[in-house]
Amino acid sequence: MTTVTSPLAGRAIGLANVPDPVFSGAMVGPGTAIDPVREASEAVSPVDGVIVSLHPHAFVVVDADGRGVLTHLGIDTVQLNGEGFELLVNKGDTVQRGQAVVRWNPAAVEAAGKSPVCPVVALEATAESLSDLRDSGDVKAGDSLFAWN
Repeated sequence: MTTVTSPLAGRAIGLANVPDPVFSGAMVGPGTAIDPVREASEAVSPVDGVIVSLHPHAFVVVDADGRGVLTHLGIDTVQLNGEGFELLVNKGDTVQRGQAVVRWNPAAVEAAGKSPVCPVVALEATAESLSDLRDSGDVKAGDSLFAWN
């Protein structure tokens, strides 16, 4: 079992409330989403593993069991071309849960007209394989979001 923890502080809102049909329809995979606190912060790794994909606005960490977790920082933030995002690790790096991966400012994303909501998705998982899913309430970085069985 893999426990996936929150990469950010904020409020859990669930994927259904993400303002993007690809995420809200769970087409990328099941999971939840965080409406982050509006201050400069670091998005941290939700699991121990290897960074297999790294963009300013999104990253994927694959754990020892081969389970990939996508953290997507905001919606349509690819259109910001990396502005306001600072990469703190490199693709291929091994990271620990809670290790800072990207520094960003959700308030700046919102000011640029984008949603700062952050989907946290279990890639290539079934909805049935997730349990203890957090889709409401305040969370701190490192709080459990779901278990991947």
